[in-house]
Amino acid sequence: MTQVTRFSELKNAVKLFDAMVKDNLGFIYRGSFNDDITDSILELTEVSLQTEEQSSKIKKRVYAIMVEGLQNITRHQDSSPEIKSDHKSIFVIQKIEEKYYITTGNIIEEQHIENVKHLIEKINKLSKEELKVYYKQVLEEGTLSDKGGAGLGLIDMAKKSGNRLSYHFKKLSDGMYYFYLHTIPTLSDGADVELDGKSDSLDHIVDIHNILNQEDVLLIFNGIFNQDTFSSLIQSLQKNISETKDLKNKLFYIISEMTKNIVKHGFKVDASHFGNPGVFYLSQLKDKYLITTGNFILNERVSEFTNHINKINQFSHKEVDQNYKTILFSQKKDDKDHMKFGLLDLRKESEHKICYDIAEIDNDKSFVSIRVELHP
Repeated sequence: MTQVTRFSELKNAVKLFDAMVKDNLGFIYRGSFNDDITDSILELTEVSLQTEEQSSKIKKRVYAIMVEGLQNITRHQDSSPEIKSDHKSIFVIQKIEEKYYITTGNIIEEQHIENVKHLIEKINKLSKEELKVYYKQVLEEGTLSDKGGAGLGLIDMAKKSGNRLSYHFKKLSDGMYYFYLHTIPTLSDGADVELDGKSDSLDHIVDIHNILNQEDVLLIFNGIFNQDTFSSLIQSLQKNISETKDLKNKLFYIISEMTKNIVKHGFKVDASHFGNPGVFYLSQLKDKYLITTGNFILNERVSEFTNHINKINQFSHKEVDQNYKTILFSQKKDDKDHMKFGLLDLRKESEHKICYDIAEIDNDKSFVSIRVELHP
């Protein structure tokens, strides 16, 4: 991939986009989890499942694992009033070829690690029938504690997935550990199971998580953008962000315009898709929000796009307003005007320059990344 970096601030964004496309990561949420947030995550990912999957059996199995994984995070996440960046819990769902991968992560105290390892290793050695018996035994006798991530949740995830659990413990700087749990639901009877406790796909998640912490990313969605996914994404974010009314309205206006841009102007790589492929992510830093999108663009339109954005970034606030009004009240608008108008709107609402990056994919298309920052 030929890289042309226009703003150094997008260095990690490009890495994330490359990773999202390479590993086909569909959805990532990082932060505090509660019932409203888990409900919105389930709603958004359910829309994607409905779009991509025809089999109701597959959808039900994947959905059941998601529910259990999200409940597990809620039970064991850091409940401190001020959560450290590397303590924030994480939920990831991805699809590689015909397999789904569901990853959860939360902190764990060192004293609980051996018990969790022992339980997972025991679970991974049990057959499907033995797992059912063990689940019933634990349910009736209550022989396991929920501390540190152990308990019925792990057994239930293994039982529902029909597969072995992969895991990883990462030591943090404050002596705590981060516990990654990786579940790969079997989508057909008799399918091969993953190796005990090992998965290359989990290693990739751990690497990506490091970038998420550096960027302080709240949410990422990678997939087909159309009206349904756009609406679900906005509804999901509305439940998860607490700000003043004015700031929240401005933030969601910018998010709407940036995601609509993917729907309207993105390049449809696969004609069979009902929408355009793209990536959206939101970072919440102490002094600002970073809204970043990425999508494919035809190479023949790259020069036009960069000329527009470079010119708009040089405008004063007064010039932005003047050009915005000129296009707004124009009787005839072509596709170029719509693109320029959208960029002017982002500059006008954010009151900051628009960061961008162009990466050439092949002779036909490139990948364009756009970032807008919003200060309270």
